[in-house]
Amino acid sequence: MTLIEKINQDFLIAYKGKEVELVSVLRMLKSAITNKKIADKKELNDEDVVAVIKREIKQRKDSAAEYQKHDRSDLSDKEMSEVTLLEKYLPTQLSDAELETIVTDKISETGAISMKDMGKVISAVMAVTKGSADGAKISEITKKLLLS
Repeated sequence: MTLIEKINQDFLIAYKGKEVELVSVLRMLKSAITNKKIADKKELNDEDVVAVIKREIKQRKDSAAEYQKHDRSDLSDKEMSEVTLLEKYLPTQLSDAELETIVTDKISETGAISMKDMGKVISAVMAVTKGSADGAKISEITKKLLLS
């Protein structure tokens, strides 16, 4: 079953079960996927759908941070609950230890020795992890290892 099929199936179950918040989030996600499909003028594979989900999660996290700045915890909590619902459709995320091992391997493979080489390392790690690691986390670990 593709990720799009899983999302559609979960949408129907949530709709029939009258799960208002989940229906709303999945409706938005389906819309974002359709918009991406139209923009790219092609059928989306699971990797493309994961990219759309990550973009939607990032938007909600950014919104939640803004709401927190303005003491709107009610809206911030709503955004973060949507993030939790969306994260269920992402591949299992790598632990920090697993990610650190991959980054260390890629640093030695690329011959990186300074912060100037950070882009090469991150590109190599992103190619290997393919959605199972957050870009910010990869950047953080790469920076830490290159500076040590």
